Amino acid sequence: MTFGTSYRSAGVDLDAADEAIRRIQPHVTRTERPEVLGGLGGFAGLFQLDLDRWRAPVLVSATDGVGTKLELARALGRHEGVGVDLVAMVVDDLVCTGAEPAFFLDYIAVGRLDPDHVQRIVEGIAEGCVQAGCALVGGETAEHPGVLAADQYDLAGFGVGIVERDGILGPGRVRAGDSLVAMASSGLHANGFSLVRRLVEGRDLSADHGLGEPLADLLLRPTRIYAPDCLALVGACDVHALCHVTGGGIVGNLPRVLPERLGADIDVGTWEVPPIFRLLQRWGGIDETELWRVFNCGVGMLAAVADGPAAVDALRTRGVDAWICGSVGEGSGVRL
Repeated sequence: MTFGTSYRSAGVDLDAADEAIRRIQPHVTRTERPEVLGGLGGFAGLFQLDLDRWRAPVLVSATDGVGTKLELARALGRHEGVGVDLVAMVVDDLVCTGAEPAFFLDYIAVGRLDPDHVQRIVEGIAEGCVQAGCALVGGETAEHPGVLAADQYDLAGFGVGIVERDGILGPGRVRAGDSLVAMASSGLHANGFSLVRRLVEGRDLSADHGLGEPLADLLLRPTRIYAPDCLALVGACDVHALCHVTGGGIVGNLPRVLPERLGADIDVGTWEVPPIFRLLQRWGGIDETELWRVFNCGVGMLAAVADGPAAVDALRTRGVDAWICGSVGEGSGVRL
C-alpha cells in the first residue's frame, strides 16, 4: 500500500480549481439576465421562462467547439478570443432558427489547471455571452493529467435559445425569388484551422506579410457574433432563413436552408475576398473550388429575405457590412 499520496500528486490540483472559480465569478456576473435563478456554484443552472413574454415558446439547442484554432492560440499564448469564438459558434447556429439565445454553458478540459489561464478563457466566453445577450449559467472545468499535455486544453459550448413556434425560420419559408443578403465575416472565424496551421507552419506570425497587420492578429481574430443583428433583422423585415457559414463554406452550408427543387445563385463579384484568404490560397496552392469549400471567404452569415434592399438597409443601420450577393431560384445546390 502506498501512503502519503494525494490528488495533487496524481496531477489534479483542487486548490487551483477553487481559485479558478473565484476568479471567474465576476465575469459570469456580467452575463446575468433576469430569468436566471441562483448563481455560480450549484449543480445546475436555473432559467425561468417568462410566459408573459412568450406565447408558444420552443426551446432550441446547439453545441459546438473551437477546433484546432485552439492549438494556434496555445502556441501564441493568446486565449481570450477563443472564448468569444466558442460562444459565436453556438449562438450563431441557434439564431438560424430565429431563436433568441437565452443561456450558455461551457466545458473546459485542461492538462494542468492554471487559474490565470482559465480566467482568461472564461473572460472571453463571458464577453461572447454579453455580445450575444445570453446568460452564462454554468460550466465545468476538468483537469486531465496524462491525457492532455500540461498546457493543452479543449473547449465545448452548449446553448439554448427560445423562438415562437410560428416564428421558426428555415427551408419551409424560403421561396424562389428570395434575395440572399450577405453579412461580412470578421476573418477566418473558427473553421479550416487544420489546414491553416499547416500553411503557416514555420512562417513569422508577427509579420504582416503585406496584410497591414500581424498575421497572428488576423488568424486569431474572434468570430463575429451575428445573433443580435439577425434578431433585429427578423423584427424589421420578412426573413425566411438564416445560414451560418461555418465549416464547408457557403457551398456546404447554404443548401441546409434551401427546400427541395430550389437552389441558389451567388454572385462572387459582389464582394472582394479578404486578402488573408488569398494569401493562404497562394501559400498552399489551393484550388479555387477547395477554397470556397473550406473557408467562409468573407461571408459569415446569409439571410434569405423577401426584400433584399430593405434587409441591407436594416443591417447597415446597425453597422453591419451587408450586401445582396445572390438569389434563390429553381434547381438545386449552390452556383457560384
